[in-house]
Amino acid sequence: MAYNISTMDAMDEIRTRLSIEDVISEYVQLKRSGRNWRGLSPFTNEKTPSFMVSPEKQIWHDFSSGKGGNMFSFVMEMEGLDFKGALELLARKAGIDLEQFRQPDRGFGPNKARLHELLEWSAKFYQHHLTKYRPALDYVFQERKFTRETVLTWKIGYAPRGGNELTAFLKSKGFNDAEIKQAGLSTQRYRDSADMFRDRLMIPLQDSFGAIIGFTARILGDNPNAPKYINTPQTVLYDKSRHVYGLHLAKEAIRKNNFAVFTEGNLDVIASHQAGVHQVVAVAGTAMTEQHLKITSRLTGDIRLCFDNDKAGLAATERAIPIASKIGISLSIIDIPQGKDPDELIRQNPELWQTAITKHSYALDWLMKRYQQLIDIQSAPGKRQYTDVLLPLVRRLQDSVEQDHYLNLIASTIGISHEAIVTKLHAGPDSKVLRKPIRNQPVLPSAELVEYGKLQDHLLALALKVPSLRDQIKFITADMLLSDEAKKLLEIIKTNPDLKEDDANRLKSITEYVKILELEYEELYQDVELPELGYEATRLQTRLVEVYVKTQKQKLAAQLDTANEAQTAPLLKQVKQLDLLLNQVTEGV
Repeated sequence: MAYNISTMDAMDEIRTRLSIEDVISEYVQLKRSGRNWRGLSPFTNEKTPSFMVSPEKQIWHDFSSGKGGNMFSFVMEMEGLDFKGALELLARKAGIDLEQFRQPDRGFGPNKARLHELLEWSAKFYQHHLTKYRPALDYVFQERKFTRETVLTWKIGYAPRGGNELTAFLKSKGFNDAEIKQAGLSTQRYRDSADMFRDRLMIPLQDSFGAIIGFTARILGDNPNAPKYINTPQTVLYDKSRHVYGLHLAKEAIRKNNFAVFTEGNLDVIASHQAGVHQVVAVAGTAMTEQHLKITSRLTGDIRLCFDNDKAGLAATERAIPIASKIGISLSIIDIPQGKDPDELIRQNPELWQTAITKHSYALDWLMKRYQQLIDIQSAPGKRQYTDVLLPLVRRLQDSVEQDHYLNLIASTIGISHEAIVTKLHAGPDSKVLRKPIRNQPVLPSAELVEYGKLQDHLLALALKVPSLRDQIKFITADMLLSDEAKKLLEIIKTNPDLKEDDANRLKSITEYVKILELEYEELYQDVELPELGYEATRLQTRLVEVYVKTQKQKLAAQLDTANEAQTAPLLKQVKQLDLLLNQVTEGV
C-alpha cells in the first residue's frame, strides 16, 4: 500500500529505544562530563573536545562549528541523508517497523522490502554467473585490472545470454512476475516476459546505506548496434536524478577530505576506490541534477567534476554552474590529459589520478578558458558567441559581487566595455533573474560565518537565561541574525521582556534551538558572576554589530562600483546609517 508516516509518533518511538549518546558514540568517542557527554568534533580538526551531548535535553551541540540538533539531524549530517533517510536508518537500528506508523491510503503499491530482497538475490545470481563465464572474467581482471576484493566489494556480476534465466531463478525464490518487473529486471517480449539484461557485465547500484536499488549493465565486446550501457529503468527504488553512485563507500572519505569528485562512469569510481582515492562518486553519465549536488553537499561544500572534454561534458558543466550557485557550493573542474578518463589514468599510474584531483579550476573560470580555445574571440561573431554562452550563466549566479567579477572578466577577455556587457546581460531573456543578496543579511566566508553564528547564539543564550542582560540586545535586529530560530527568539524576547526560559507556550516552535542555547549557557557561563556576564553580553553585542556593519559596507561598496548617479545617493545613505549604528553601539548610547 501507499502510506503517510505519522512522523512524530515514529520519532518518539525511536527515542524511547535509542539513546542519543549511543547513536552519536558510533561516530564520535564520547566521555562523561557531568550530566553530559563530551568528545572531539567530527566536523573540525580540533584538539580540545568541544562537542557536547545532553541526554537530558536529547540534543547535541558542537561548539567548534556551531552546529547542533537532535539525533536525527546528527545522522543527517554524518551520513549525508535527508530527514526521511535518517528516520529510516534509525528505525532499522532500533528494530522498529515504520509500517506501524503509517496510515493506509488509496491504491496499492510495490512492497519495497520485497524488492530490496529480490535485488539482493539478483546480485548473487549475477555474481555466480560471473565466475562461470571466461570472457567476463577476462574483462574484469585482465582488461580492467580489478582485484578479487574489488569485485566482491562492489558486487560485480554477469547477466547470462539466456532469455529468462534470472526470471526463473527469482521465481524459484518465491518472487512473482509483477515484482520482477517492478524491480526493473524484466521486459515484455511478445506475450511473455524476459530478462531485461543479457550478456552484460552487471554493476549493482546501491543507495547511501549500501542497499541495492538497481543495476548498470555494460556490454561485453563490440556491437555498434547496441548501447554500451543500460541502466535499470525508473522504479520505486531507483531514480537516476537522485542516485549518487558509490556514495555508500565514499561518504566517510568525502567528509574527511572535505571534497567530492564526480566522474562520468561507474567503472571510473570503482577504479579510483581500488587506487585508494575514495572520495569519488558518479551519476548516470553527465546527467547532473540539483538533487545530486544537494545530496552530496550535505557532506561537503567542495564538489569537483571530472567529465570528458567533449560536447556532453561542456553541457554538463554549464548546467551544473547555476545549480551549484543556487545551493551555495563551490563547483570546480578537474582537468586530465586529453583523450584520457580516470580509469585509464589510474591504470597508467594511480599517482597521476591522485595528483589530478588536487589540480582543479573554479567551474566558470574553466569554462571561460575552454570556450576561448573553441571560439575565435577576436572576431565579432566570436565575441557574440562567447557572450551568448557565458552571460546566461553569470545572470543566474546568486551573488552580485561574483556576478560583477565575471562581467568585468568577460569584458576584458574579449576587449569590450563593461557597459556593453551589462547592457547585453540585461537584454537577455532571463534578465529579470539578475539577483542581489538580501539587502541586510550578512554574507561571510564560511569560517567567519561559523564565528558569527557563535556570537549570535552566545548573546541570545545570555539574553534568554539572564533577564537583566536583555538590554544588551537592544541594537540587534532580525536581519543581523542567520537562522529563522534565532530571529524568532529575538522577536519573542523583545516583545516579552519578562519572558521566563521555561515559558513552553511561547518557545514551543523553537524548543530544540532553546535547548541548544541552554546547553551553551551551562558550558560557558553557568558559574560566571553577573558583572562578568554583563561585560560579556556587551562585548558580544558590540562584536556582532561590528561584523555585521563590516559585511554590509563591503556589499554596498561593490554595488557603488557599478551604480549610476540615481542609485549612488541611496547607497551612500545606507553607509551613513551603518556608521551611525556602529557609533551608537561602541559608545553605549
